[in-house]
Parts: sequence; C-alpha cells; structure tokens
Amino acid sequence: MATQGTTTKAGIPERGELVYDPVTRRVGEYQDKAGPYAMLRPVGGGREWEADPDRIRPATDSERLSAGVNAANERTGRGL
Repeated sequence: MATQGTTTKAGIPERGELVYDPVTRRVGEYQDKAGPYAMLRPVGGGREWEADPDRIRPATDSERLSAGVNAANERTGRGL
C-alpha cells in the first residue's frame, strides 16, 4: 500500500511512498534505486519507470488523490 510523508531524514523516499516525477508529470510509488535512477511504479500497478532521484518529490494530497482516482478509473475501464 502506498504511503505518505515517510521520506527518510536523508531525503530518500521509503518503498511505497507516493512521489511526483516532474519530468513525466506522473505520480508513482517509489520502489528502489537502480544505479543512478529512482524506480517508480504507477499507482494501481504497471510497468516501472526510471526517474531522476534529485528531481522527484513527495506527492501533494491533491496529486495522490488524482492518481488514485485515475487508477480506479483504469481498473473499471473508464480511464482516459
């Protein structure tokens, strides 16, 4: 389950934390670091993508809500 507000003191998100990737303009669940990249997975599941760990940030309440609604819509066939 995705979490909120669990970034470590070192600034590294914890696994499952929802973060915003400004390059792709998407919210994803932080999975881990692979080489120089942060690995993010779409809310609701799907294929991971690589993000610049220096550019991602914790998702806002609004971004988390929007990502959750989009994931629910995709599951029910109402996705955009």
